[in-house]
Amino acid sequence: MEIFQWPHLNLLFSSMLIVVVLAADPYSDALLSFKSEIIDPFHNLDDWLEPNSGNPSGKVHACSWSGVKCDNNSTIVIGLNLSTKKLAGKLPGKQFSVFTELVELNISQNSFSGEIPVEIFNLTNLRSLDISRNNFSGHFQGGVTGLQNLVVLDAFSNSFSGPLPVELSKLEFLKVLNLAGSYFSGPIPSAYGFFKTLEFLHLAGNFITGNIPPELGNLQTVTHMEIGYNSYEGNIPWQLGNMSELQYLDIAGSNLSGSIPKQLSNLTKLQSLFLFRNQLTGLIPWEFSRILALTNLDLSDNFISGPIPESFAELKNLRLLSLMYNEMNGTVPDGIAELPSLDTLFIWNNFFTGSLPRNLGKNSKLRWLDVSINSFIGSIPPHICAGGELFKLIMFSNKFTGNLSPLSNCSSLVRIRLEDNSFSGEIPLTLSHLPDVSYIDLSRNKFTGGIPSDISQASKLQYFNVSNNPELGGVIPEETWSLPLLQNFSASSCNISGSLPPFKSCKSMLVVELQKNNMSGVVSKSVSHCRALEIINLASNQLNGHIPDELASLPALSVVDLSHNNFSGSIPAEFGKSTNLLLLNVSYNDISGAIPSEKVLQSMGRSAYVGNRELCGAPLRSCSASMSIFGSKGTGKLRLVLLLSAGVAILIAALLFWLVYLRKGNKGQWKMESFIGLPQFTANDVLRSFSSADSMEELPPLSAAVCKAVLPTGITVLVKKLEWEPKRMKVAIEFITQMGNARHRNLIRLLGFCYNNHMAYMLYDCLPNGNLAEKVTMARDWSTKCRIITGIARGLCFLHHDCNPAISHGDLNSSTIVFDDNFEPRLADFGFKYLIELIKGRSSEAIKDELYMDIYRFGEIILEILTNGRLTNGGEIVQSKPQDVVLREMYSENEATDDSTNSLQDEIKQVVDVALLCTRSRPADRPSMKDALKLLSGLKGQ
Repeated sequence: MEIFQWPHLNLLFSSMLIVVVLAADPYSDALLSFKSEIIDPFHNLDDWLEPNSGNPSGKVHACSWSGVKCDNNSTIVIGLNLSTKKLAGKLPGKQFSVFTELVELNISQNSFSGEIPVEIFNLTNLRSLDISRNNFSGHFQGGVTGLQNLVVLDAFSNSFSGPLPVELSKLEFLKVLNLAGSYFSGPIPSAYGFFKTLEFLHLAGNFITGNIPPELGNLQTVTHMEIGYNSYEGNIPWQLGNMSELQYLDIAGSNLSGSIPKQLSNLTKLQSLFLFRNQLTGLIPWEFSRILALTNLDLSDNFISGPIPESFAELKNLRLLSLMYNEMNGTVPDGIAELPSLDTLFIWNNFFTGSLPRNLGKNSKLRWLDVSINSFIGSIPPHICAGGELFKLIMFSNKFTGNLSPLSNCSSLVRIRLEDNSFSGEIPLTLSHLPDVSYIDLSRNKFTGGIPSDISQASKLQYFNVSNNPELGGVIPEETWSLPLLQNFSASSCNISGSLPPFKSCKSMLVVELQKNNMSGVVSKSVSHCRALEIINLASNQLNGHIPDELASLPALSVVDLSHNNFSGSIPAEFGKSTNLLLLNVSYNDISGAIPSEKVLQSMGRSAYVGNRELCGAPLRSCSASMSIFGSKGTGKLRLVLLLSAGVAILIAALLFWLVYLRKGNKGQWKMESFIGLPQFTANDVLRSFSSADSMEELPPLSAAVCKAVLPTGITVLVKKLEWEPKRMKVAIEFITQMGNARHRNLIRLLGFCYNNHMAYMLYDCLPNGNLAEKVTMARDWSTKCRIITGIARGLCFLHHDCNPAISHGDLNSSTIVFDDNFEPRLADFGFKYLIELIKGRSSEAIKDELYMDIYRFGEIILEILTNGRLTNGGEIVQSKPQDVVLREMYSENEATDDSTNSLQDEIKQVVDVALLCTRSRPADRPSMKDALKLLSGLKGQ
């Protein structure tokens, strides 16, 4: 009754109640606070807004926000899914105290960094925690046992370090544990063998060492275990054979040794077993035939010996059998051909002998067969294509014989490699029936009957090689060059006759090799259509007519060999304007006139021009001397006097040389080795260029390790001095020769070297336009930066993938990247570090590590170029930052910060991504240079 006597108190009470109700939404407040402490550069949480009006119903306002899941009444938040939101920054923790009923937390595929906040471990109702694909670092925090109901813990692909967290083994409901792709070190805790309900264990791609604990064999509930790509010691524990529910086991790339335990055959539910890239020895256990569920077996890249077990015929579910790159021998059991599910068989690079099973391909849909580099004999199995799905047939470097009739109806083929065998007969491939074939190599065999006339119907063909089939004969089919994707056409030493078809369309052609045939006629001016052509070799044929100016004008041309033909007329002056030309050889033709005076042509050496009686000019005899001696006004008497004088001079020189040689012996004698592009100087010619001394005995040593010298024809070279012990000379010369034969538009040419038993002078092209270190601070447009980056990538890719064995640069930095006249980057000093190691007797076993280091330094060079020199040695710096922060910096450095530059931002991101991949701390995580170059392809800025 008294309440109604105080109406103003009643109003106050009601107002207070409303305020309490409006404020009773701690979830939304916590999430707004969470949002304020992280980085959301792409505004993916823009719908997380404070309510405009009250919430008298008591429901959680945040239930309508993206990524937030509530109960049916919208009164409790039970799930947060912020995956792929491109969020970054340090993950805050204090807000998690509100979410006591949270069941699921997913923040995967973002760029969060720093340590995991320990407050997360207080979420006792949490069943799933996914923090994968971020950049969390430091040790995995203690206290995880607070997550007593956790079922899934996914921390894949982060930067955690230190030991694996032992206390995880106390989580009695845990079914999924993924700690792969970080930097955890030390051994796998033996306690990991005592999970009670674990089904999925993934620890691969860390720095884990020590022995694999045999206690893992106690995991009776695990169906999937990946623990490879670490650096273990010792053997595979036989106790793993006790994991009775296991379906997937991967311990690849893990430094394991010893034999494969036969107890693994107890894993009767196993479907996939991957043990490749280890150091396993001994035989494959015949007991593996008991694993009837086995679908994928990869034991490649080990030291396994002995035959393929005959018992493998029992593995009726086997689809993949990969035993390549081992030391196995014997024959392939006939039972392998009876496997109904087999689609991939890799047994290359072993010591197998005998014939392939006759029924191979008859009983299964075989898709990929690689038996190369063995000692197989016999013919191609007649039913190899019976399944209708064979797309890769790789059989090179064996002793196969017979014909290719089993392939006549193989319409599914994409890649055919049969080179280096003894196949014979006509090539029965009906290329019009091979709609997808892109690669055909039949070289080094005994084929006859010519190139298939319907080659122009293979519309996807990119590579075709029939070289070194000396009885092939026939002609080049008329429409060959019209193939839209054809890049390489090689048919050298094939006894091909007829004329060279006109180049009607050859927009993709890079390489044409037709040397050592019987071709006649002229080179058509239509060669001008081959704008991408880099190499053309027509040597040792019977071609005639003039060398077309159109050939000399092709912009990408680097190697032209027209030697030993009947070409006439003059050398086109356009060759001298080429910026990419590395080799021009027109020797032994009927070419006349003067050799164009441009430097690139003068540097080819006499061997490129000899055998043309009416050709003159450096590096041959001067044209004026030629006219005075052999011209029409010369008299026979003068000619005779000069020839006699020359003969006397040669005789005297020979006598003097003989006397000097007898007096000095050959100890310390200087020798000269020239590579493509250096005239045939003598050692004395070169040594005199270093000094004005009258003889080489008086020649002082170079005052510096590097200097310039002008050779007799006026060529300026860069000279590097080496010293060695006589016993190291042979191995050093072999490697220098490999360096000298490495020719690419993005490499500095090693022109030759002059040496004796104790030292050598290496002669390089001298490019006067400076290096990247001098020019990197200059502001450059995006297209220039792209050209420099891709040029460096091409040079490294050539060294790593096209040189055999691979050559590591060894000292890649902005000072060893120089520029030619067109501002094209060229790599200098490649291989020099390795050469020094050879000379010192430290035969490097770690060439792979050096290749990885090249890739890392390439990533740092990218960062240096993108930041105009601001960021040097920046690999660790960018890896420690969130990716979005790095991108914002790069956008700013390259004036791509506003919305109108989206396409430019995309390209910058593409290049930055490559830099980040190349500078990963784990070498095995870095891409190969071939892959890096692919990732850079398609940049519009190039």
